[in-house]
Amino acid sequence: MLRWRPWRSLIAGGGREARQARRLFSGSPRSGSHWSKVVSEAEKIVGYPTSFMSLRCLLSDELSNIAMQVRKLAGTKHPLLDTARGFVSDSRNNLQMRGLVVLLISKAAGPSITTENSLQNDMISGIYPSQRTLAEITELIHTAFLVHRGIVNIGELTSSDGPLKDMQFGNKLAVLSGDFLLANASTNLATLQNTKVVEIMSSAIGDLVQGIYYENSYLAEENGLTDDIGISIWKEHVFLSHSALLAKSCQAAMELAKHDVETQNKAFNYGKHMSMSRKLNVDIQPFFSESSNDSVAFNLNSAPVILHQELIGRETWIKQVKEARTKGNLIDYSKLREAIKAGKGVTSAIDLCRFHGNRALEALECFPPSEARSALENIVCAVTRWS
Repeated sequence: MLRWRPWRSLIAGGGREARQARRLFSGSPRSGSHWSKVVSEAEKIVGYPTSFMSLRCLLSDELSNIAMQVRKLAGTKHPLLDTARGFVSDSRNNLQMRGLVVLLISKAAGPSITTENSLQNDMISGIYPSQRTLAEITELIHTAFLVHRGIVNIGELTSSDGPLKDMQFGNKLAVLSGDFLLANASTNLATLQNTKVVEIMSSAIGDLVQGIYYENSYLAEENGLTDDIGISIWKEHVFLSHSALLAKSCQAAMELAKHDVETQNKAFNYGKHMSMSRKLNVDIQPFFSESSNDSVAFNLNSAPVILHQELIGRETWIKQVKEARTKGNLIDYSKLREAIKAGKGVTSAIDLCRFHGNRALEALECFPPSEARSALENIVCAVTRWS
């Protein structure tokens, strides 16, 4: 049984919770341009564009040498090329979003009541230098794992993927550059001189490693069927691979400002639930696409598919997949998409997305009203709407 409260009944209710929900969910779905506008306005609040947050590292001599080697992959099909292009231009996904949220929540919380006045004088635009360094560290860690995700399984390559030597060379570059970024993140962590923050961020890296392990397990076993897991297991895995880094970075930002445990937990919860809501938004998007090319594959381990399978039963799901297979034993994704949209998996995923969005807003209630808090609320609104 689904245990979250459906958003329609929540909005129809009374009291503070219903008013908050109506503020969050009212209006028409927003486009990608709206998300970019929300990010652009938020960047003005924290003091500088976070799209250049990792610039000091990315322009280092070591990584410049790696970039020269990446150019040798031009014309190949190695996924590291797509990752590299994303560093230059990714207006749809905003790769630097995590660092931006860390800066916003740092400014929204402000200094703690125990902070000395001399330390408050070091703040720039309401943010401590150590918190800005933490935001950069968060982005370095995220970028490192993006690069590592570009490593391909040599054993699964076919002739259509191109020469084997190109893929092997690309893998070596992905390992080298990803490890370089992680090493820089670790070095910068040490400069913060806060063992608690080092412990928190180290655990986030461990979570990411475990989350990528689950992702690779799905890819290795995917044969046209989702793994037989429920939405609760899916949420556990997604927390590790997509939410843990942001949640723990927000918590660490509060630790740097010497906030109490309760404030740290609220910041953690905002990062967790906002990023969970954003991941659900990404999973739901293919089922709202009005593109004429409906044959594009979608992730068979995405939330709408997992919920659809959970609601109709494993046997029925296997039957639907078999019916969607073509003569070449390939999957007709347009046919499978229609079968999923005809059920309740997509609407249940929307309910879950908005549930996490509401939980993220609740976590912000402990912070005083400010431009930074409003920007954090706007980010939640942006990831709980579709176009």
